[in-house]
Amino acid sequence: MRSINNLAPAIYVIFAVIALLLGLLVGYLLRKNLAEAKITSAEEAAKRILEDSEKEAEAKKREVILEAKEEIHLIRTESERENRERRNEIQRLERRFLQKEETLDRKLDSLEKKEENLVKKEQELGNKNTHLEALLKKQTAELERISGLSTEEARTLILNNVRDDVKRETALIIKEEETRAKETADKKAREIVAMAIQRGAAEIVAETTVSVVPLPNDEMKGRIIGREGRNIRTLETLTGVDLIIDDTPEAVILSGFDPIRRETARLALEKLIIDGRIHPARIEEMVEKAQKEMEQKIREEGEQAAFEAGVHNLHPEIIKYLGRLKFRTSYGQNVLKHSLEVAYLASTMAAELGANVQLAKRAGLLHDIGKAIDHELEGPHVTIGADIARKYRENPEVVHCIMAHHGDQEPETIEAVLVQAADAISAARPGARRETLEAYLKRLEKLEEIATSFEGVEKSYAIQAGREIRIMVKPDVVDDVQAAQLSRDIGKNIEESLEYPGQIKVIVIRETRHVEYAK
Repeated sequence: MRSINNLAPAIYVIFAVIALLLGLLVGYLLRKNLAEAKITSAEEAAKRILEDSEKEAEAKKREVILEAKEEIHLIRTESERENRERRNEIQRLERRFLQKEETLDRKLDSLEKKEENLVKKEQELGNKNTHLEALLKKQTAELERISGLSTEEARTLILNNVRDDVKRETALIIKEEETRAKETADKKAREIVAMAIQRGAAEIVAETTVSVVPLPNDEMKGRIIGREGRNIRTLETLTGVDLIIDDTPEAVILSGFDPIRRETARLALEKLIIDGRIHPARIEEMVEKAQKEMEQKIREEGEQAAFEAGVHNLHPEIIKYLGRLKFRTSYGQNVLKHSLEVAYLASTMAAELGANVQLAKRAGLLHDIGKAIDHELEGPHVTIGADIARKYRENPEVVHCIMAHHGDQEPETIEAVLVQAADAISAARPGARRETLEAYLKRLEKLEEIATSFEGVEKSYAIQAGREIRIMVKPDVVDDVQAAQLSRDIGKNIEESLEYPGQIKVIVIRETRHVEYAK
């Protein structure tokens, strides 16, 4: 019994294992049946899908075939239509070509007939020309016999008459155009120039080539001369200026062509007079100090001039050249003051005319820069000034204005013309410049000599200090039209032959008198 009880757990285990195995077997069989059923249904579904796809593909195939057939039909129809149109166009072109060919044939026939007519007419014209030439020769011979002139003589006479008529007509046209231009331009020009002069009027200081240094007493003259003249010689050697010590009370005269050296000598002499110690070593020291002061003064004068004119960005060396103009004169007119006045006048006129104001102002200020060193270098101040402007990279238009302000170049810009006009205005206005008596008389004589060199001039008179010349012509030689032309020719000759400030007015007077006595 105890053994049976011991076997019971084992039996239960066995039954449990068997039951587990049976469960697994049953589960396997069920899963297998389910899987087979799913596979079967999937295969059936796949068959149905394939059948449906085949049916759909067949239907689409039929549709595509139908569409292709319709498209082919449309293309064939369109091609047939285009072919018909082309055939019609070709037929139309053929008809046109045939018509043109017929037209050309008709024209060729017409041209051939015209050519035949032209040949006939040409022959007739040739015969007529031969006949006319014979008649012309006969008439020419008859005319030569009657007139007593050959053909060449008659041609020369006619050409001379025509030439005289052309000259007369030309002079009349020139006179009319000048009158018209003056009527329209003179008023505006006068307004602009007058306003520019009013705005830019500057005080001109007349300077000379000598400087006078006052002395505290006449004893100082002997100290300046020194023992055996060593002091005066030292001062003259160091400064390059002549000291004139004469009977003038309490004064020493410094004479020199270079105004800067003369001013340096004046400063040095004034310092020596104040110091009281006058001997060669002290003179050398004072001259050196005066030279440094002059350099500083020149630079300050140049900077002040540029500031007054409103011209900026000038090269430092050009500033120095401007300062040197403070001590330079032309016909007694201070060149720096003249340059400032030209800058004002040119810029004012440029503003009125709508030109470049800054360019005109800059060119006006620098137009006489060459006069700062024209006594040190060879050549006219115009060329020297242009070289200085180029050297320090000034605007090429400024260089052109400098070259053109005395006519060395033809003015190519309105600013160059304005600088030229402003220079003439500044130099020509009353009181601006002085001229030596000898040069003045020579200029008047030369003016009258130029006027009397022309044919038909009887007398000439230079008046208004050489600003005007009046010319009396022979009325039986020069008529009114030729008088107008004569005034222009004389004016051009004066421009080419003389140098003068401002402008010269040329007046030609033709007077005709008829005298008869009643008895």
